[in-house]
Amino acid sequence: MATQERSTAVESSETGLEPNVLAALSYVLGLVTGLIVYLLESDDEFVRFHAAQSMAVSVLLVGLSIVLTVFQTALFSVGFVDPAGFVLWSLLSLVFTLVGLVLWLGSFVAWVYLIVRAYQGSTPRIPIAAGVADRLV
Repeated sequence: MATQERSTAVESSETGLEPNVLAALSYVLGLVTGLIVYLLESDDEFVRFHAAQSMAVSVLLVGLSIVLTVFQTALFSVGFVDPAGFVLWSLLSLVFTLVGLVLWLGSFVAWVYLIVRAYQGSTPRIPIAAGVADRLV
């Protein structure tokens, strides 16, 4: 993750909040606050980038969770249809559960990191989401 630093000059945004506060707030509820901040702030590219990246990260994480859930559901179905596949289903289900746990924990750590770094005036770039955010800004 590459980061870019913002100048320390503090100017007020269209909402009356400081840009670093608004950028940090865009991550708080993911897609919801990202969209609200993106629609409210039309001038500051720093704030708009963080809002767009917040939306992109949220959509990517929800998509990954849905894919993981579909695979677990499919394995669950196979486990009940074919009793011989029950052991294989159990092991694969355990693997997908652990992957889901890692995804959840990693998402939480990334969420806190993005809020703190945005508040500090930095622009961390999440690989796939930053590209989407660049196009939206």
